[in-house]
Amino acid sequence: MEEGQEFPPTFPGFGKMIGLKPVSLGNGRCVVEVTVSKEHLNAGGVAHGGLHASILDTALGGALLSQIYPDEWCATAEIIISYIRPTHEGMQITASGWVVRRGKNLAHMEGELRDSSNTLMATAKGTWAIWNNRPKVA
Repeated sequence: MEEGQEFPPTFPGFGKMIGLKPVSLGNGRCVVEVTVSKEHLNAGGVAHGGLHASILDTALGGALLSQIYPDEWCATAEIIISYIRPTHEGMQITASGWVVRRGKNLAHMEGELRDSSNTLMATAKGTWAIWNNRPKVA
């Protein structure tokens, strides 16, 4: 994290819309959580897989952000989600992400999603691109 950056970080836009909450960030690890609401449910009455993918993507990306230099930036190049169990309205789910290996231009990441009883709900594995210049914000 950059010096003076707010911790825990807040989530703008999409993260705020889905109710994402920061838990911890640092040393190549990131943990975020969300409580599954009615708005997260799919036609089958369980949380949409996109919710799992979004919070896992955030946890894995956050883990890498905790290790990059202030002038660097990163983005998801690939993420693979394995859905193990469904999540239901009212459940609190927590995504943890960590850096497996960070190179100059790529990082390999892993993570998992668990419910409040520590049951494994999903896993993730991904590759992040790293570049030397932060994008300009319009």
